[in-house]
Amino acid sequence: MDIPLSTIAVVGLGTMGTGIAEVLARAGHEVIGIDISEAAARRAVAALDASTARAVRRGRLTEEKRSDVLARYRTFTGLRAAAEAELVIEVVPESYEIKQQVFRELDAIVSPTAILATGTNALSVTRLAAESLHPERVLGLHFFNPAPAMKLVEVVSSVLTAPPAVEAVTALARSLGKEPVAVGDRPGFVADGLLFGYLNQAAAMYEANYASREDIDAAMKLGCGLPMGPLALLDLIGIDTARTVLEAMYAESRDRLHAPAPVLRQLSEAGLAGRKSGRGFYTYEAAGSPAVVPDALTPRDDASAVAGRTVRAVGVAGSGTMASGIAEVFAKAGYEVVLAARGQEKADMAKSRIAKSLERSVAKGRLTAEARDGALARITAAGSLDAFADVDLAVEAVAEDLAVKQQLFGTLDKVCKPGAVLATTTSSLPVVAIARATSRPQDVIGMHFFNPAPAMKLVEVVRTVLTADDVHATVREVCGTVRKHPVDCGDRAGFIVNALLFPYLNNAIKMVEEHYATLDDIDAAMKLGGGYPMGPFELLDVVGLDVSLAIEKVLHSEFRDPGLAPAPLLEHLVAAGCLGRKTGRGFREYARR
Repeated sequence: MDIPLSTIAVVGLGTMGTGIAEVLARAGHEVIGIDISEAAARRAVAALDASTARAVRRGRLTEEKRSDVLARYRTFTGLRAAAEAELVIEVVPESYEIKQQVFRELDAIVSPTAILATGTNALSVTRLAAESLHPERVLGLHFFNPAPAMKLVEVVSSVLTAPPAVEAVTALARSLGKEPVAVGDRPGFVADGLLFGYLNQAAAMYEANYASREDIDAAMKLGCGLPMGPLALLDLIGIDTARTVLEAMYAESRDRLHAPAPVLRQLSEAGLAGRKSGRGFYTYEAAGSPAVVPDALTPRDDASAVAGRTVRAVGVAGSGTMASGIAEVFAKAGYEVVLAARGQEKADMAKSRIAKSLERSVAKGRLTAEARDGALARITAAGSLDAFADVDLAVEAVAEDLAVKQQLFGTLDKVCKPGAVLATTTSSLPVVAIARATSRPQDVIGMHFFNPAPAMKLVEVVRTVLTADDVHATVREVCGTVRKHPVDCGDRAGFIVNALLFPYLNNAIKMVEEHYATLDDIDAAMKLGGGYPMGPFELLDVVGLDVSLAIEKVLHSEFRDPGLAPAPLLEHLVAAGCLGRKTGRGFREYARR
């Protein structure tokens, strides 16, 4: 059944409605913009006028086509203007009462064959449809902000929605240059369903004073390649909006991970809704401004801060990819490096791996031949930890096994000179348990690099309750010297990045288990709607399903939250030996090399 959608009404001309109207008008549709506020209607027209003028200046649009676009866009302050529309998209405030009132009024105005779409990202499409005289024509059409730029559109069907209506809006989305993803009716759908749980956990982490807002945001941007940190993103979305979405998600799931963090209520009730109000987690130059300004919580340089210890020589224990990468980082920064492995042959192989990496950097023009030779000359490969006798900083990067690390630190305690800083790169084990394997736990700290170490800028600096202030200061100073960004966090499972990342990955697996969406649709939704460099299943297969399961188990054991229990599908795949790319099969199959 072919349903023409040449005339489309957009009800609600806020930021999202204005963006959707622009996309439709530019694509050749007759657009009827409706808002009860004349000022909002004028702003919407001005926004289209300004964006098309920019397009003309940049050579992306001719003046003639610009005139056509503007002529196709009309604005009104009453719903009666929608009478001729074949599709009405509402993007009014996230309230059942407001949206239901709009649908009831539209029933008496539009043709019985017109499709009614809600732009909600939190409310039940089924509940909204049930209020309509023609529930079969009601569906969800969830654009992402900013609508002109974001490619994802979630097409949401209720149990009442007629397939021809779904087919019509799906075809429309494709004609607009968007990527439609078909999803069922549940709060948050795919992208927001995964995104808001992660944002909520970040808010709770900040509220618990586990890490600063700046460190939480920097950790997720630098550690995961995200375009924005979670707290800055909450400010952009609107803290009041986030709270509404999470309330709706929690009402259905009863998962504590979706129960809004109290700080979201406190901020929203205080009118601190984020960018739009000028203040949220951060303070902004003005309401609606993206420019962050310093406030009472902004970190300041403290001239009286504790001085760190002198570090000239660094020992790196291990022979794998991470150990080699860390040794390369220190050597390129000018430190004398001792790379120790279990046996001289393994140590030599690790140094050879570094040589190849440095050679690649030279070939790409990122490093001079002279710098390559200098870095390689500063690395001494050793077959025993005895070579660490004179290092000022020892960094272990061995297997993620507590007993193995404790044994290694017991050896470092005997070998390393007094005053040497002892650092572990663990991503999930308790640093204090490793520190207690030594007679000097005050000298032990976590220094969690990310893979690949030469490329990734983030280092999580993990203090235990026993770590000395000057040890902490030393590691932060060293991070600056090797051009890494340090973020401070306490000694608890997952630190910042993994504690926020892996529950999100686990929830994605649960979506597949529940047959809510496909692997491909979930990956596409998070890349196109959330700006993630990889979808969750792509990332899981790269990280390794066994590694992911181990981290999930550690998080569940530490926080005892039922929502953190590893998804059964993940456990089954690991038990079957499907560990991701390294085995040729994980959530997807890969060609054998």
